[in-house]
Amino acid sequence: MAYSKLFEPGMIGGLEIKNRIVMPAMGCSLAESTGEAGARMIKYYADRARGGAGLIITEITRVDDETGVGTPNQLSVTNTHMIAQLSRLVEAVHAYDTKLFVQLHHPGNQTPSRLIGGRQPVSASDVTCRVIGEQPRGMTTEEVEGMVKKFVTGAVIAQKAGVDGVEIHAAHGYLVSQFLSPHTNKRTDKYGGSFEGRMRFVTEIIMGIKAYCGPKFPISVRMNGSDYLPDGITEADGIAQAKYLEALGISCINVSCGTYDSGATIIEPSYFKEGWKINLASNIRDAVSIPVIAVCNVKHPEYAEKMLEEGHVDFVGIARGHLADPDWGKKAREGNDLMIRKCLGCMECFRILNDGLPLGCTLNPVLGREFEYGDEKLVRNGAGRTVAVVGGGPAGMEAALTLAKRGFRTVLFEAQERLGGTVNIAAVPPNKEMLSEFVDTMEAQLRDAGVIIKLGVAADPSVVKETGAEAVFMAAGGSPVRPDIPGIENAVTAEDVLRGKVTLWKKDVVIIGGGVTGLETAEYLARRNKVTVVEMLDKIGGNLYPSVVMHLAQEIMTHGGHILKGNRLVSVEKGFANAVDVKTDVKTQIPADTVVLAMGVRSNRPDYKAFREAFGDKLILVGDSSKPGQIYDALHSGHDKAFVYEAR
Repeated sequence: MAYSKLFEPGMIGGLEIKNRIVMPAMGCSLAESTGEAGARMIKYYADRARGGAGLIITEITRVDDETGVGTPNQLSVTNTHMIAQLSRLVEAVHAYDTKLFVQLHHPGNQTPSRLIGGRQPVSASDVTCRVIGEQPRGMTTEEVEGMVKKFVTGAVIAQKAGVDGVEIHAAHGYLVSQFLSPHTNKRTDKYGGSFEGRMRFVTEIIMGIKAYCGPKFPISVRMNGSDYLPDGITEADGIAQAKYLEALGISCINVSCGTYDSGATIIEPSYFKEGWKINLASNIRDAVSIPVIAVCNVKHPEYAEKMLEEGHVDFVGIARGHLADPDWGKKAREGNDLMIRKCLGCMECFRILNDGLPLGCTLNPVLGREFEYGDEKLVRNGAGRTVAVVGGGPAGMEAALTLAKRGFRTVLFEAQERLGGTVNIAAVPPNKEMLSEFVDTMEAQLRDAGVIIKLGVAADPSVVKETGAEAVFMAAGGSPVRPDIPGIENAVTAEDVLRGKVTLWKKDVVIIGGGVTGLETAEYLARRNKVTVVEMLDKIGGNLYPSVVMHLAQEIMTHGGHILKGNRLVSVEKGFANAVDVKTDVKTQIPADTVVLAMGVRSNRPDYKAFREAFGDKLILVGDSSKPGQIYDALHSGHDKAFVYEAR
């Protein structure tokens, strides 16, 4: 499909952008410890430029080293030492005719003291961010004036490095937003009180940048169309602020929404639909004449084109879509929509960042590791030699694809009639339909790479030997854990339920395990059954991102379900599940027509001994066959072991 609007050139100020695709700012923590743009960050952004983005806006880039650190290994424009490496980043992006803006950022009260050397966070006023939970101090008037200069200095440094423009981060409840919002601005000096007072901080930053960088240097402001807080910026406030900013002579407005305190609205998990907040951008675009960029949880090029055709925006922000697939724009331009690995909204990228690690993605095992694992680093020594992959789940598919790229004749065996393995089961609960699209995309990528796919074939060593394979990647997944306790033979598994082997209607259902599978199965069943989730730990959700866990728990309880933490299953009897408190040994008997096990999996290694005898150390375990984990772990395992096969 041709997307004429999406690939039409556009203007931001006097700057021509080659298309309407913008990769907006996302923290990546790929800078050097000094704050410079090193080789890893440069490769990360260059790949997105090569992949078709018209404009890239860097991650949150700090302007203040004392109180302004937002993430570890964050890009910085705090002194002139940053210019040399930043200029190399500019050159790498410009090589693809992509433009680059630097986003100027200060987190204000939305950063913990551990990131700023133990100092107390600062803000417009002493209003605490509930998520961070640390009391900030309101900045003095003199400190605010000094912070204006730091933003301006950051813009000057960026301009000296050759960037095409800057963006002031005035959204998401960060420092500039804290001055704009009545929720956080309780000041009585010139930077508070009236609408004009709350706008003064950003006004002085804009006017300072214009004074030092020139009136034609493009300035974007990322702003909230709504805070989604009772006393925060409303949609009417957002429109008024946009009109005010336009009057100051900025070049474009980048519309977003939410703060840390408003929860999932700031970064949407999978249960938010594509385009859910389009009204925020559309209303602002109707009120101003400068270009409007907006993010809207866009997954598909077709929806991006629709946003442009209907006049909601001038440029479409594709954020996490560029993490899942750096070639999002290139594939859309070529009409290869099916080939795009589309963001799941699983929030794994932000969970990883919050753990202090560089960016990662469930579906893209190369993300954050482009410098080490980019396709150009593949050792293409396959020379048509045959390698077999047993198992067509995520690990097997990724291993097969990587091997094919390396030039191996790759044969993939899958016992079922469809690729995907347990991903097909994971796609059954509400709001998980993107997983089915992922399986379709992987199959298309495998066929395009020339992988020989044998569906409905349970491979054994003799079958594999017939292909002439020199090695086998075993990706047979895992089997549900069944504890050895009385009555366990009467329990079913979450897999049985999600595959449709067991149908439950208006039953008392007890689900054992409050990890991702248990919670999603409970959400799936709670709409038509009375559900109780029993989890042995004091927390539910495992490593799921907090907003996802909160949503699942709310959905379960909204439909009358219960969650019992700190308890383990000890027996199953007719009509009941018996659990015991792990700390007090107090027993609880829970009514149960059906007990559903969601306690994780054990590795599957079919015919392991025979495969080992046939292939020796050329039998390579990947995914759950190696170590049980999530889809993220499976894809990374399959990719990495195929990447280094015979290349060590």
